[in-house]
Amino acid sequence: MARPRLRQLVFACESLAAADDLRRLLDLGEPFPDPGVGHFGLENAVFALGDQFLEVVAPLPGRDPGSVAAGRFLARGGPGGYMAIFQTDDLAAARTRVDALGIRRVWNADLGSIVEGIAASHLHPADVGAAIVSLDEPHPPASWTWGGPGWEERSRPGRLAGAVLAAPDPEALAARWAAALGVEAEGRRIRLDDGELCFEEGPAERLTGFRLALPDPDAVRGRAREMGLPVEYRAVGFQGVVLGLAGS
Repeated sequence: MARPRLRQLVFACESLAAADDLRRLLDLGEPFPDPGVGHFGLENAVFALGDQFLEVVAPLPGRDPGSVAAGRFLARGGPGGYMAIFQTDDLAAARTRVDALGIRRVWNADLGSIVEGIAASHLHPADVGAAIVSLDEPHPPASWTWGGPGWEERSRPGRLAGAVLAAPDPEALAARWAAALGVEAEGRRIRLDDGELCFEEGPAERLTGFRLALPDPDAVRGRAREMGLPVEYRAVGFQGVVLGLAGS
């Protein structure tokens, strides 16, 4: 079985105003608002980056944040990295594997058909740690239902190069994520199909960094300064996440 591929990273934010800021910061295309996330008490905006995706979710206005998983996440630690979605080529086998490990599946979807559509399972964050892990199998493999119709035309150049997670015991967190993904951890690192996950010490389990490969990272840093965001040499702080920037 091929290594899983990171296909989508998700911010949880107080409101979708953050999506407008993200679009400006990264010079992204028009977002897709997925009405299906209303099932979770959320609204969202999904941006295409190459054939990968960045998503902002926020509790629906007027909804009691305590009744929404993302609202409880925000109450615990503020905005930040909420979810990582990985593409797998055999979701049935992945479901069997995580079940055998005692990793709970909190949501399952089988949309469309084996010819066109997507199947997905969200894993319980208490069993994996730091964030929600979703395992998704799109049909055909290059498609992505969550990006919305015509996402290819709305995409901007770039890719997701990986993510950073923090924990008091990063090796233990890496081991749990590796088990969920069906791969081996290499200490504080998990190699993916086209990227990697890195684990570092921190006061709490949290998805703290998104690594992006972009055509013009200097322009992103310039816009970040204009927006009053924290900027370091190769990173920008945005909504509780460190965006690591590299050239594509």
